[in-house]
Amino acid sequence: MQDIDWEVDVAILGGGLAGLSLARQLQLAGVERLLLLERAGELPTRRQKVEESTGQLAADYFARVLGLEEHLLSEHFLKYNLRFYWKASGGDAGSFEGYSQSFLRQLSNLPTYQLDRNWFEAELLRQVRREPGLELRLGVSGIDVQLRDPGPHLLRFREGERELAGHARWVVDASGRTRLLARQLGIARPGPVRHDATFAWLEGIVDLEALSDLTPAARRVRPERSRLGHTPPWLATNHFMGDGFWLWTLPLNGMTSVGAVYDPQALPEELTTPDELIDWAVREFPLFARDLKQRQVVDHGVLHNASHDCGQTLSGAGWALSGEAGRFPDPLYSLGSDLIAIYNTLIVDAVLTTDPVVLARKVGLFERLMRAVHEAYMPSFVIGYGTLGDQECFSLRYTWELAAYFAFYVFPFINNLFTEVHFLPGCLARFSWLGSMNHSLQTYLQDYARWKKQRPRRPAGPILYDFAAAGALGFAERTLYRVGVTPAEAARVLAEQVLNLEELARAIVAHAGSEVVGDRAMRHNAAFVSGIDLSDLRFDPREIGRRAAGAASGGKHAWSFDVDAFAALAGEVRSATLPGAAAIERPPPTHPPAPRGSRR
Repeated sequence: MQDIDWEVDVAILGGGLAGLSLARQLQLAGVERLLLLERAGELPTRRQKVEESTGQLAADYFARVLGLEEHLLSEHFLKYNLRFYWKASGGDAGSFEGYSQSFLRQLSNLPTYQLDRNWFEAELLRQVRREPGLELRLGVSGIDVQLRDPGPHLLRFREGERELAGHARWVVDASGRTRLLARQLGIARPGPVRHDATFAWLEGIVDLEALSDLTPAARRVRPERSRLGHTPPWLATNHFMGDGFWLWTLPLNGMTSVGAVYDPQALPEELTTPDELIDWAVREFPLFARDLKQRQVVDHGVLHNASHDCGQTLSGAGWALSGEAGRFPDPLYSLGSDLIAIYNTLIVDAVLTTDPVVLARKVGLFERLMRAVHEAYMPSFVIGYGTLGDQECFSLRYTWELAAYFAFYVFPFINNLFTEVHFLPGCLARFSWLGSMNHSLQTYLQDYARWKKQRPRRPAGPILYDFAAAGALGFAERTLYRVGVTPAEAARVLAEQVLNLEELARAIVAHAGSEVVGDRAMRHNAAFVSGIDLSDLRFDPREIGRRAAGAASGGKHAWSFDVDAFAALAGEVRSATLPGAAAIERPPPTHPPAPRGSRR
């Protein structure tokens, strides 16, 4: 029998963002005997890493849970939300002013960041190495895990010519796309999304406002700035949108990250090199001809079939998966760090639970939550890429998605509620409803976008739209100010937010219907609005027309926010259509629909 060289509480496989974050969180929770195994010979690796943009949830995790707020504020850019751009019909696509924009002008109560992943992971490594009890092994190979129930588990690996072995009470796979445990256990699953990504890091900061014929003085006093604000847009994660694809730019210290994510069916050309990426970006969005080709490429990468899934991420037998070793949804919205934050928090709570009966109950709830937070996202990527090229449809869906994100993801996380066993059953029911509603609404807006392509349009200038204009998003954002609530209070908050999201979904459908029939008064017609069945949403122009004709004498519907704000998104006026307009022809789905969950 081989000698045992060490015994630890937790062995972490992988020293990237997920593994280092978990090690830091375990240390702060008082777990001292840790082993971290990494195949690379140095950390951080020299290659740049994507997933640099944080949402509010991940930002709170890195800053407040891991205690890295000072480092984030002093060493990384504050992020100016997400901003989205479309070439405006009749506009000059070679200039920044020729693009329609959808954005949030106000910064969030929870600051977010643009992370230089290498620099941030170097600081995480420095922090975890300061604490006693961590054994860090770099350049290891041949990692072999023998899971035992009951434990401890046996791990073997090679370090140079030596073969070492040891016992761990818990084993957490944070090996990224290597997915060591998922493959070994046969629980690796392909994701439902088949999107590719090509990305590069360019020397220097790309200032989007400077991609213009205007002088700096003229740009400074542009009348549009009264709506866009004075915060420089290059601080945002900027998305240039098209049918089935998007291009990002975001700033890092001394560099700009640039990348394209696309459905290969929408973009059949090869984008495998930095030159191909930049040439395509310049052709698709001509304003970049002013800048990108003059910059030096620092690093680059390609990712095929970015999404993946797994059958299980947490076990009461003492093993777990974190980060991309388990699930990854899609690069849109940069949700990978959010999932790391949630999964690591659940894993740490499980590690700290010593009563096997309590642990079994927790693991059952935690595993369901891990699956639920992932699946509620997925319709946005499986279906939602069909609306990327349409500012109106995309802005409607993003308003819904961001309101759901604030209320259902960020609010529970900042209140430490995802580990509250008394809160989780009701929370899981809400996530089931959310996933089902998201699937229905994404499908409806995708079909609306397809219908719009069949209608003649007349040119209009750039449309500037603030996602907060309608007011429903602001109601969801106010949950970020609700801190220190009890599980019972949180349940009441989420019940209010379900009503808010239902009303927002109804308003989106009413807006689309009013555009279909060419009568914007319909969005205030009580009979028309009450005829919207959120449990059975289908975009059928004939049916919409029939309902509008039958509701002509209806009274006024009382909205709690300004639904007329959506009218700004329909700035490209379409010819009016008759109630009997042909119904959209939908191709057979390429992916199975998400299962419908229980309603409220």
